[in-house]
Amino acid sequence: MPSSPAPASGPTPAPGPTSAHPRRLPGGPVLQDSVTEAIALAFFEELASAGYARLSLEAVAKRAGAGKAAIYRRWTSKLDMTVDLVSAVAVTTSGTIDTGTLRGDVLAFLTEVADALQQPLPARIIPDLIAEGHRNPELAEALFTAVRDTRRAKATLLLERAVLRGELPTNTDRELALDFLAGPLYWRLAVVHTPTGRDYLDRLTDKLLAAFAA
Repeated sequence: MPSSPAPASGPTPAPGPTSAHPRRLPGGPVLQDSVTEAIALAFFEELASAGYARLSLEAVAKRAGAGKAAIYRRWTSKLDMTVDLVSAVAVTTSGTIDTGTLRGDVLAFLTEVADALQQPLPARIIPDLIAEGHRNPELAEALFTAVRDTRRAKATLLLERAVLRGELPTNTDRELALDFLAGPLYWRLAVVHTPTGRDYLDRLTDKLLAAFAA
């Protein structure tokens, strides 16, 4: 989301399974990873193609080459599936890498966000989910709790490390700093769709550090 949008330095992995191990339903069979992976990939492709409002579990199952029952063994509804898969990817790729400096941490954070927003699937999915959230309060609340709040909590660690190092004052406005950290890059890449130049993230990092210190 914007504080992401939905979104470690380096390329953001493509959406994938929510677990590295097979899942077992209570009193039921093991859910095979290969099927879960196929469904997850099909879900993200269908979500990017159709959007949340027109997304159907039947279409996801058909794209995955699986039965609709396979989906219901894993998720109870379209909302449940969306929140589970989107939050798993968004939170997993929300890095808290400690580079040793505030500048290095901010640059790593911005690099992660830029990588995510410039990939084909996230570039189409994130704006759609945000727009849909305005029409669907239940979806918005679920994603805010699972994605936005978790990512902002992780990003706060970046600021707290800087305070402990003495790079930021203890009275730094964390809420405003988090908005600065996420807002400009999201606006550029997801809203006005303007590519970044080679040194753009470095220049943006310097501007953010100046704002934090003001």
